[in-house]
Amino acid sequence: MTLITSPPPTATRAHTEESRMPGAPASAPHLRLTRPLEGRDAEILSPAALAFLTELHDRFARRRHDRLAARERRRFEIGTGDDPHFRADTAHIRDDPSWRVAGAGPGLEDRRVEITGPTDPKMTINALNSGARVWLADQEDATSPTWRNVIGGQLSLFDAIRGQLSFTSPEGKRYEVTAERTPTIVMRPRGWHLPEKHVTFVDRSGRELPASGSLVDYGLYVFHNAHALIAAGRGPYFYLPKIESAEEARLWDDVFSFTEERLGLARGTIRATVLIETLPAAFEMEEILFALRDHCAGLNAGRWDYIFSIIKTYRGRGARFVLPDRSEVTMTVPFMRAYTELLVRTCHKRGAYAIGGMSAFIPNRRRPEVTEAAFEKVAADKRREAGDGFDGTWVAHPDLIPVARAEFDAVLGDEPHQLGRTRDEVAVDPADLLDLRIGLPITTAGVRGNVSVAIRYIEAWLRGLGAVAIDDLMEDAATAEISRSQIWQWIHQDRETAEGTAITRSFVEGLLDEVLAEASRSADDRFDDAAEVFREVALRPEFPAFLTLPAYAKYLD
Repeated sequence: MTLITSPPPTATRAHTEESRMPGAPASAPHLRLTRPLEGRDAEILSPAALAFLTELHDRFARRRHDRLAARERRRFEIGTGDDPHFRADTAHIRDDPSWRVAGAGPGLEDRRVEITGPTDPKMTINALNSGARVWLADQEDATSPTWRNVIGGQLSLFDAIRGQLSFTSPEGKRYEVTAERTPTIVMRPRGWHLPEKHVTFVDRSGRELPASGSLVDYGLYVFHNAHALIAAGRGPYFYLPKIESAEEARLWDDVFSFTEERLGLARGTIRATVLIETLPAAFEMEEILFALRDHCAGLNAGRWDYIFSIIKTYRGRGARFVLPDRSEVTMTVPFMRAYTELLVRTCHKRGAYAIGGMSAFIPNRRRPEVTEAAFEKVAADKRREAGDGFDGTWVAHPDLIPVARAEFDAVLGDEPHQLGRTRDEVAVDPADLLDLRIGLPITTAGVRGNVSVAIRYIEAWLRGLGAVAIDDLMEDAATAEISRSQIWQWIHQDRETAEGTAITRSFVEGLLDEVLAEASRSADDRFDDAAEVFREVALRPEFPAFLTLPAYAKYLD
């Protein structure tokens, strides 16, 4: 996208002053932008939109911080021996058979194939032309949160919803939306833990804090697009990532309720699908549905972040919690099988859609044998999901849509979902969700593969790319998190490879040197920075909760 020269500083200052709530005194809560506006930024960061973001932060920023502190306390408790369990204080919610969630909104009735991807103009157009039923417009793990990506993604969505999006590549190729029926958009904002360092929230006491990435992404999208989406027969729909408790879900529900009142929307217009992609959330699925029941459409089995969450949570609990090579942690191992079976049963018990996860395999149009293998693996994965009762699934590449659709068509036929399959025979207890036994070793190739994937992904992320094809797999922040957290755990749990090599920091440093020596370098690459990020998140004694936090703070513009 071509960027126009920035406006003069006076224009930016005036614009920022107008982020105060209407009629508020000079000492009232407000937002301050730390970047000048460029090109069409003012269309998204309008005074009215910034005033709405200010209201969101004034009402919900403190509760967000409280919930993040509660996360840390719970993670510490589990790390020191208090295993998660089904909550006694919410048993009445699980035991009450009468309640149901709101369910599908207009345009979400059939979700058999959803495509995921970032929101730059080219990928937006490709997704809208893909033939999928739903597009997960991803401002989270598939987007590197540079300021240009954050605001550019909002512009792409703004234009797409109004039918005015086009894109011309540097090579002169023009992209336009040509599909008669485009997918329903479900936008994924950043998780509660991520800040937006280019926007500062000044609270009522004058304290300055980075704004919430969640509230910035969500607020700008819903403010500009809710009424246009409703007019088009759909609605403002969201995927909620990284939820760890029912209380976090309730916070989102309160955000939705306030938004509906503030923007003049009917109660329940906003619909959310929650990603169950953390270990604590797996023990609170029904409570999460209940907290969001007036706004909830379903749950998604976010497999890659779920694996990362288990490694992170149990990284210091001993050898029985150590997983083998990343490639061996499949959807059929005991703990993953228990998690997905429980998700389908829980969803259908409450009238919620159960959406399957994303296979990492992708086709390679230059290598037919790779494409054929990807098709076979994805078909098997989607066949299992459809057979288990899922109502839809994810793919990351348009060529995989027919493969996934065929497996769900074979089970669904003309029906839009499988809510009638209540899976009453499924019984999952806490021990099943914590059964990490796989019985396979860690290999030298597995260690090296993790180092290689992490370095190459982080390098691309630092250049502004959030979803990257590496070795015929689609890698995003979640898969990179698995790679670096396994390295950290293997070192700190004194593991060795099947070949008899101790996995130490020096061993991994040697592999890191090899990976860097083999990399295709250029004058503007970010491999040196990527290596520093990797050392910080995988090789130091401290374990950052998310690799994106230090990387964003230190290296991303």
